[in-house]
Amino acid sequence: MSSPHFVVIGECVADVVRTDGAPDVVHPGGSPANVAYGLARLGEPVALLTQLADDPYGRLIRAHLESAGVGLLAGAEVTEAAEVPGAADAPRTPSAVVRLDGQGRAQYAFDIGWTLAPVELPFRPGHLHIGSIAAVTGPGAAAVLALVERWRGAAGVSYDPNVRPALMGEHAEAVRRVERCAALADLVKASDEDLAWLYPGRDPEEVARHWLGLGPTTVAVTRGPAGAFALTADGRRAEAAARTVEVADTVGAGDAFTAALLHARRTGAGLDAALARATAAATLTVTRPGANPPDAAELASVLG
Repeated sequence: MSSPHFVVIGECVADVVRTDGAPDVVHPGGSPANVAYGLARLGEPVALLTQLADDPYGRLIRAHLESAGVGLLAGAEVTEAAEVPGAADAPRTPSAVVRLDGQGRAQYAFDIGWTLAPVELPFRPGHLHIGSIAAVTGPGAAAVLALVERWRGAAGVSYDPNVRPALMGEHAEAVRRVERCAALADLVKASDEDLAWLYPGRDPEEVARHWLGLGPTTVAVTRGPAGAFALTADGRRAEAAARTVEVADTVGAGDAFTAALLHARRTGAGLDAALARATAAATLTVTRPGANPPDAAELASVLG
């Protein structure tokens, strides 16, 4: 394959959306996969290093990613390593039952394993994005961090913790793992819900400043209907308001934000403009079911 600028490393998950009185609906998901898909929708060359089994969910997700132009790295698109402890011997693509509340907010119950083996990229990346389950869950997280440490300095690095409390384990150790990832990144994006779980009772801006002290140059925090803000190591602050829309569900909104933020920064947008684009992308995503981020034309139309 050609050498895309962005390489995203992390899990794919089949989101089985369940609402009372309606049949289940399956959407391709997984935070890193959603970011890769969002970048491709915005016209960015991107590859995804992941684990997919050759099963119905895996084929659904693979077709979804390839429809947007996401490249699946050789040897990574189909694996027999993604076994779930206690599950049947046959490998299977990770899944999550997603329950929506009355405001479209999602709660997840995961059936997932992450066992990525040590691997080298077949080309020099321009930017690595990591996050969510794959960055902190063993044994595969070791391979993720080894790639980041291998390329850090030669490539940009971004990180989104996308906290899933049921999979994070003991709290203090989870915070340690998240902070290790943050320290390796140039750009960190998190939600206020992530920060509330990681650092109960602490102000989000205080946490953002704490993370800047670990090494990133920029930390962006999303706040749902309250919009988003970003702080930089050189003392700048940007803020973007969210638009009032009718919410279908919040699945993938944070990932759409991340993809648009990375795209905007790569195209030379300043921090204020990049934050506005990212917030607009997240707002568009919540108006439709599943992780369905905007393409470049849709985003441009909303931004006027």
